[in-house]
Amino acid sequence: MTENGKRDYFCGMNPSSDTLGTDLDKAVAILRAGGLVAIPTETVYGLAANALDEDAVLSIFQVKNRPTFDPLIVHLAQSTQLDLYAEVPSETAFRLAEHFWPGPLTLVLKRKSMIPDVVSAGLDTVAVRVPNHPRTLDLLSRIDFPLAAPSANPFGYVSPTCSSHVQRQLGEKIDYILEGGESIIGLESTVLDLSGQSPVILRRGGIPEEELEEFLGKHIQKTLSSSRPGAPGMLHSHYAPRCSLHTYTGDAWRNLVLGLTPSQFSEAYWIRFSHELADVEKDRQLVLSRTADLSEAARNLFSAIRTLDDKGAVAIYAEKVPDTGLGRAINDRLTRATSKK
Repeated sequence: MTENGKRDYFCGMNPSSDTLGTDLDKAVAILRAGGLVAIPTETVYGLAANALDEDAVLSIFQVKNRPTFDPLIVHLAQSTQLDLYAEVPSETAFRLAEHFWPGPLTLVLKRKSMIPDVVSAGLDTVAVRVPNHPRTLDLLSRIDFPLAAPSANPFGYVSPTCSSHVQRQLGEKIDYILEGGESIIGLESTVLDLSGQSPVILRRGGIPEEELEEFLGKHIQKTLSSSRPGAPGMLHSHYAPRCSLHTYTGDAWRNLVLGLTPSQFSEAYWIRFSHELADVEKDRQLVLSRTADLSEAARNLFSAIRTLDDKGAVAIYAEKVPDTGLGRAINDRLTRATSKK
């Protein structure tokens, strides 16, 4: 359900729970005591802890079963806090923060010593952003520390875009889930590294690279995969469902079908960009956007993967979207989801 009571097509309804609600005072008390709270953002739901409390941050890694070499994003209440946690940010960093925050842009900068090593995976940098969600911004305004918050899901699995996703997978392991409706973007933030000589995009996300290049007035280099990541979401295998996921482009689905046995075909589920396949039952496929809107497709992607995975799919076949703007970030997530750990 969304906050206004309208049923969400992908997320479904939330079961009642003492650990789910909109009580900001409760969330603040838990975070101050070193606990974990799932928070809504415009991108995906995050699993938050006091970023300055090393023990609290370590509990994030334990609950998610996340490797400690994968750094976390630090969430701030406002852009004016940037220089509290990063060493002498450049004029470019302040310009980007002023223009794109609150919003789905994460900046990687040289970190100050108050940021624990575990947050930055031992690197000399820190990833920071201001999320664009009114409830989480209200929460951040009530505490005197930033929040470290990766996606609120078991490591490597599909990111959560509503509270029911978090509740089903982590509900018994965390202290509270702050309800905030469905994430309006549905893809993680774009990560831009400003710690070197030139800006580098480390992860595609909610802000298309063309928009950043237009703002900066120059081409931006990209380093999008790593076995020793400098930012979240750079591992080759990520965002994967329990079943196998395969991608295809355009009419290539026909060759995929020809290669499947009758049994394999009956157990296959399909994710389509803008329209169903005529030769496949409608209950075995989901459409991301019937108007071919990339923003809508991005918003629905992770929920679509989860929905089909929860139906018991043996394999999911996902159509790649046009590789432009947000489409590049969508295709990036699909590519990483094809690699099983």
